[in-house]
Amino acid sequence: MGYKKSVEDKICSRDQLSKIVAEWKAAGNKIVFTNGCFDLLHLGHVDYLNRAADLGDKLVVALNTDRSVSALKGPHRPLQDENARLHIMASLACVDAVTLFDEPTPLELITLLLPNCLVKGADYSLDTIVGAKEVLAAGGKVETIPLVEGYSTSAIEARIRNQA
Repeated sequence: MGYKKSVEDKICSRDQLSKIVAEWKAAGNKIVFTNGCFDLLHLGHVDYLNRAADLGDKLVVALNTDRSVSALKGPHRPLQDENARLHIMASLACVDAVTLFDEPTPLELITLLLPNCLVKGADYSLDTIVGAKEVLAAGGKVETIPLVEGYSTSAIEARIRNQA
C-alpha cells in the first residue's frame, strides 16, 4: 500500500506551498491549480475536483478566507469556517495541497506558483479567469470543467432556509 499524506500535511501556508510546488515541478510533476469558496462540499464540487485532478499529477486548491467569502457572498456566508473548509478539502484523496488566500482574487498566488494547468468551472470564460493570462504566458494551459447541474451551495442554502 502506498504512502498516504495526512490531512494536516496537505494544509500549507503560502510559503510552504511555494516550496512544495517547486519540489513537485523539479520532480517532473504537472501542477493543477483551482480555487474557490467550497463552503458546503457537494456532488458538484467533488465531480469538479476529481476532473481537475485528472488534468495533472498534483492538485492544489486555494480557498477563500472567511473574510473574503463574506465579501463575495454576503454577511451570512461562509456557512462553514475556513478551518473546517481546509480540513474537509484536505481530506479528499484527489487533493494534494490546500491553502488560503485573503485577497479579492488568487492572482498573487497563481503568479507565485505558475501552475501547469489552471482550472475553473465552465461558468467562466477564458477572458474572465483570473490568472489565465499569466499561466498561458508561462507556457501552461487553462481548462474549464462542466458543472453538474442542480448543485450549488447557494441553492442548497436557499432550500435549507426555506424549510426552517
